[in-house]
Amino acid sequence: MRKEQIAELLYQALETEKGGIEVYETALKCVANADLKREWEEYLEQTRTHEQIVLETMEKLGLDPDIETPGRLVVRHIGEALVKAMEMALDADQPGAAQIVACECVVEAETKDHLNWELIHQVADNAKGTEREALKAAYEQVEEQEDEHLYHSTGWCRELWIGSLGLPSVLPPPEEEKEVKTAIGAARAKKARKAML
Repeated sequence: MRKEQIAELLYQALETEKGGIEVYETALKCVANADLKREWEEYLEQTRTHEQIVLETMEKLGLDPDIETPGRLVVRHIGEALVKAMEMALDADQPGAAQIVACECVVEAETKDHLNWELIHQVADNAKGTEREALKAAYEQVEEQEDEHLYHSTGWCRELWIGSLGLPSVLPPPEEEKEVKTAIGAARAKKARKAML
């Protein structure tokens, strides 16, 4: 494996978690649904913990968390753009629309975050020694939470959009009700939504 690219993955993972904190802090200013607010408050705290897990993992692997890379700068730029999008939505003074924009931004951020952790898992499976132990321990601490963040937020986004279109929506979404933590579970929950109307 390419050590420099493993380091890059961890730099981007750290930046994604840092940006995720800002995304959730801003999304919480946009949220109107009480259930979604509780969910995002929980995800914000978990994201803060994930940032610490990445920092601890980098320390174990001898990586300097302050190193800037071109990829890390891109990740930061995207996170800042998501925050700016939510701020624009708030300025429009349309609470329902701002909540949907926030949900979309959370899904965008969590998609990158989920990918990072999938890749960390791939590296851990192919690494040896200290590197394997450190990456595997980190992945095992966050895997279920990251799955939940992505699949539940996607469900919220879909259902909020459906409701905004004047169609019957399921809130909280089926992904939440069924406590989905896998892609297969998310697909099944989405399919079951009609029966939940």
